[in-house]
This record gives sequence, C-alpha cells and structure tokens, in this order.
Amino acid sequence: QWYSFFGEAIQGAWDMYRAYSDMREANYKNSDKYFHARGNYDAAQRGPGGAWAAKVISDARERQQRITDLIKGDSKADQAANEWGRSGKDPNHFRPPGLPDKY
Repeated sequence: QWYSFFGEAIQGAWDMYRAYSDMREANYKNSDKYFHARGNYDAAQRGPGGAWAAKVISDARERQQRITDLIKGDSKADQAANEWGRSGKDPNHFRPPGLPDKY
C-alpha cells in the first residue's frame, strides 16, 4: 500500500535525523561512519519506504558534500557505511572504541 510506504519513509527520515542529531550531540572522534550506518540501518528496518528515505537522504547529503568540495575520500567511506547499514548489517562494525553506550 502506498500509505504504508509513505509512513515507513517518514519514520525512516526520522531515524536518519535522530542518528544525525546523536552524532552532533556525541561529538566523538571517528564516530561518523557508525552514525551513518546506524541511521541507514534503523531506517531500512522500517521497510521499503524507510530504506528508500535512507538512500535519498544519504545520497543527497553526499552530493552536497561533494559540491561544497569537502574531503572526497571521506564521501566514499560514508557511502560505504550507508550501504552497510541499509543492507541490514550491524552498524556496530563502525562503532569507535569508547563511544558512550547511550549511542
């Protein structure tokens, strides 16, 4: 149903926002890949709509990063973390040592 997909997409977008917000709050060195993977993972667990929202948001963010000419190698690594999480793999693979359990 279209309304189910739409609901999943909204919830997935919220998951992505929550991961971004947590990343900003944690302000923890080398944790960005973990939060990328976690946001995508959480969103994809919602269903096809959540996975779609995660891909759209992740791709838009990476395009914006390239346009503003930030670190290009980091963009590829971020996309790899995004794909990892979206595919259902454990985001803790990217979890840096010492990151508080809250996250």
